[in-house]
Amino acid sequence: MRLVTVFGSSRVQPGTPAFAEAHAWGRAIGQAGFGVATGGYNGAMEAVSQGVKEAGGLVVGITAPVLFPHRDGPNVHVDLELPSSSLLTRIERLIDVGVACLALPGGVGTLAEILAAWNLNHIAQMHGKPQKPLGVHVGWLEVVRAGLEVTPETLAMLTPIDSPQSLEAFLSALANAPAPAK
Repeated sequence: MRLVTVFGSSRVQPGTPAFAEAHAWGRAIGQAGFGVATGGYNGAMEAVSQGVKEAGGLVVGITAPVLFPHRDGPNVHVDLELPSSSLLTRIERLIDVGVACLALPGGVGTLAEILAAWNLNHIAQMHGKPQKPLGVHVGWLEVVRAGLEVTPETLAMLTPIDSPQSLEAFLSALANAPAPAK
């Protein structure tokens, strides 16, 4: 099963609009025929995992027990836990296992994940190689915008997700894309 990686906040609480949105993203991912890879913990990661699981998809949690020793392990929806030994290894694995990346609202950690995936796409573009689709909650475009050396063309590497319909279009394009060559 192909995976979509989702980045998001661990601070999102059940019963909030942010949790409901993350759950809806997970359900859409599962209904599109994908599994999901997340950081494996609580908050948006758990909401996405629950949504994917309810839709019959596989849930992979790429955890970092060394960084988060106070956490009790992955959320209950994780089918496969892949512990990482460092923050950078965790981010690299999250990006590597997915056919695409999506980013929900979050904080500095989510931003670091977006920037890593975006930079890898920028490098791939420079070398004429395929890019990994990167969809971001539209709110991120208030944080990352053209300026300094970020050009409108570089910014166009981010697909804004501003509605359930734009998420479905992003996932549909992935589902209809040929599998990448190994």
